Amino acid sequence: MLRTPSEEELLALKGQRMPLLELLTCFNTRVRNDQAILHIERLLKDAGLSTLPYFATCSSQSEVHIVAREVVVADQPADEEQEDEAGLLPGALPQQPFRIGDLPCAHAGVDSVTPDSDLTDATYIMHTRNYSQVPVLEDQYTVTGVVSWRSLAKVYATGQDAVLSNAIVEDPPVAHTTDDFFATLSTICEHGYVLVRAHNGRISGIVTATDITQRFDVTAWPFFVVGEIELRLRKCLGAKISEDAIRAVQQYGQTGKIADLQFGDYVKLLDGDQRNKNGQRKEAMCAAADQNWQALGWTGVNRVQFVHQLDRVRHIRNKIAHFDVEPMSPQRSEELRQFVGLLRQLT
Repeated sequence: MLRTPSEEELLALKGQRMPLLELLTCFNTRVRNDQAILHIERLLKDAGLSTLPYFATCSSQSEVHIVAREVVVADQPADEEQEDEAGLLPGALPQQPFRIGDLPCAHAGVDSVTPDSDLTDATYIMHTRNYSQVPVLEDQYTVTGVVSWRSLAKVYATGQDAVLSNAIVEDPPVAHTTDDFFATLSTICEHGYVLVRAHNGRISGIVTATDITQRFDVTAWPFFVVGEIELRLRKCLGAKISEDAIRAVQQYGQTGKIADLQFGDYVKLLDGDQRNKNGQRKEAMCAAADQNWQALGWTGVNRVQFVHQLDRVRHIRNKIAHFDVEPMSPQRSEELRQFVGLLRQLT
C-alpha cells in the first residue's frame, strides 16, 4: 500500500540528491505505475517540490535531485521544448525503459470468444481477421485460454471432438502494460504472442510477433540514424567550439563537455537569430553563436539552412525518443537522410 509522508518529511528532502529507488521507498513503492506516479506527483506538488530529472520517466538507476518546484519552472522557458522534462538525459536518447504498454496494439482491444462459444466462432475470427490465435475470455478480466491454429490442428490430429473446450490452450502468456518490453520478447518469440493486462486489470490488447516486426521496421532505422547524427554533431562541434562556449548554453551543471549537451543546445550553439518568447532578439547568445559558426569554418554551408534542418531534426528526435505512436512520415525520413548525409561529408 502506498505511503503518504507528511509535508514536513518531504520538505526535509529538499536539496538532497538520492537514488530514484530511495525516493520511491519513501512512498512505500518500488514501481512507477500510474497509481504511484499520480500519488507521488500530487504530494510533491502540494509540498512545492519536484525532481531533476523527472522521477516518473528517468532511468531506474538515476539519481534525482529534490528541488523547489519554482526552480524547475524557472529553468524551463515556456518557448522551448525541454528534453529533460520528459526524462531525456543530455546528449542521449531516452534512458527510461520501453514498456510493453508503449506499443499501440497493447491498448487496441482484443477480438475474443467466451468459453460457451462454438469452435466455429473462434475459427471465423481467425479466418476473417488473419489471426493466428484468439483469446477465450469469461469477461474483460478473466482469461480462460487461447485457441490457435496449432491447438486446432492438435484436436484433429488426435481425433478429439471439434469443440472449443478441446482446442483451448490454458495459461496463455499475459504481460502487464508496465512490464519491460525487452524482457517480454523471449515470451513473444516462444508463443508468438502475449496478452496484455492494463492497470485496471482488463485485458487491453494482444502483442504478436508480427506487431513487433512491423513496429521496429518503422522505428529502428530513424532511431539509429538520429543516434548517428548526434554522434557526428558531437565530433565536429566538440573539436572546434571552446568549453566556455559550451558552458554558455548548458542549463544544468556547466561542465563544458559536448557530451553533456541536450540536443536543443546544439541549436543554441549555432543559431544566429535566437529570440525569447516575446520575439526579442537575444543579442549576447546570437553574438556567441556567430563566433561558434566562424570557428567551424564551414564556408560552403548555408548557415540558416543548416540551423533550420538541425532544429527540425530536434523535433523528429523527440518524437522518436518518446516512441511516438505515429509512424515516421516519408517527409521526415527524407529530412533525416539529407541531414545525416551532410554531416557525413562534413565529418
